[in-house]
Amino acid sequence: MRPVLAAVVLLAAGCGNGQKALPPACSDGPPAILHALRQAPGRVTLQDGTLLSDCVARAYGDGEIQELGFSFTPAADTLAARKTPAAAVQLGYLVGAVRRGAKHTNGVQEEIVHRLERTLDLLAPGLQSAADRGVRAGEATG
Repeated sequence: MRPVLAAVVLLAAGCGNGQKALPPACSDGPPAILHALRQAPGRVTLQDGTLLSDCVARAYGDGEIQELGFSFTPAADTLAARKTPAAAVQLGYLVGAVRRGAKHTNGVQEEIVHRLERTLDLLAPGLQSAADRGVRAGEATG
């Protein structure tokens, strides 16, 4: 009886399903995301070396998606409000990396993709080309 109970507990906890846990750095908050994005359009990693796209790809449940939202969304809003070419590149990179991470998932991550894409609409028209450069970089290396 105990081995069966142990197996049920492990399955309920998500062990053995092949999914990797969400790295803690992914939910360190907007300041950590903004700090990492200073590397854009170069390869952006969080403090522990995690790619932003890996955060999205490894966020499987609603709670993990919410954690990303609490970190990524305010970071995107902050970048859009800065109205500088460098911030536009960083915002674009974030959007591109999120798209990259969501590309091969079950679709749960699409809400955060759409939310961040809407942030691009807040940019001044003169900053769109900088944001586009960031999106391409994020999709390639994010």
